[in-house]
Amino acid sequence: MNWDIRLIDLYRARHRIRGRVLHTPLVASASLSGHIGTPVHLKLECHQITGSFKLRGATNALLALDDAARARGVIGVSTGNHGRALAHAAKQAGVRAVICMSRLVPSNKVDAIRALGAEVHIVGASQDEAEHEVARLVRTEGLTLLPPFDHRDVIAGQGTVGLEILDDLPAVDTVLVPLSGGGLLAGVALAMKSASRDIRVIGITMERGCAMHASLAAGHPVQVEELETLADSLGGGIGLDNRYTFGMARELVDETMLVSEEDIAQAIRHAYREEQLILEGSGAVGIAALLSGRVRAPGTTVVLASGANIDMALHRRLVCEQVEECATQP
Repeated sequence: MNWDIRLIDLYRARHRIRGRVLHTPLVASASLSGHIGTPVHLKLECHQITGSFKLRGATNALLALDDAARARGVIGVSTGNHGRALAHAAKQAGVRAVICMSRLVPSNKVDAIRALGAEVHIVGASQDEAEHEVARLVRTEGLTLLPPFDHRDVIAGQGTVGLEILDDLPAVDTVLVPLSGGGLLAGVALAMKSASRDIRVIGITMERGCAMHASLAAGHPVQVEELETLADSLGGGIGLDNRYTFGMARELVDETMLVSEEDIAQAIRHAYREEQLILEGSGAVGIAALLSGRVRAPGTTVVLASGANIDMALHRRLVCEQVEECATQP
């Protein structure tokens, strides 16, 4: 084990962020339970203050900084949700925030970050290119880097989701976690495996370019082409010098699996029609895995509905697909 994050770090994070993030609801899903024949609960991080779980890690990491680091201002690279979370946490703390993103980030997420008062830099066509801009600004302006996933305090903050699941449903058998760089997956897996090695933790991601899934298959961090996908928040690399999330995923996670773009679209429709939830593609991948039958014998299951920050014009097109009356609406 070459990573140094312990269960106590998750409890410290929970204490640090208490009152600044929501303890989100865990609700039973009659439709999904009926579909797979075992109890299914949805962990509604889509109801978090900034619309995703990312607020936990960003808030914990920012509050853990010393006064000098905060005074210099913070910077992060983002596919949207980390940037929004970091901008919110920085605004609450009175700290300058700079967010670097690629041109692939949807405009609704960029606009939300600007609305929170952060400085936005759009650079290149991939998260890797945006990271070069981050490195330049850290070097030239002395900003404090808070990355989206491969950071001890970010992982500990995300892991508080797992603590809440154990509080609310200690008899859980399987947890389905959206997978990108692995900060959420690593933190939740640490919480679950600390409670019981028998709890299955499965990372769910899209077929179109998941670096962590490919890296785990290769046995070491690799780069993949970043492609457009409905699960845009799951894009980007894990870093060839990954310090934490790759090792934690390799040691603590039982399995990772891929879902198709059509699976994700169907899950977004299901969430809206059956669960009365608006989910972005990345937040719906766990539902996609259940609906497509990829998860076998899961027992009592928790699905992390991790984010709601979808472009609403896209959402309307997806949920109206195959529904004739939508075509006549303005």
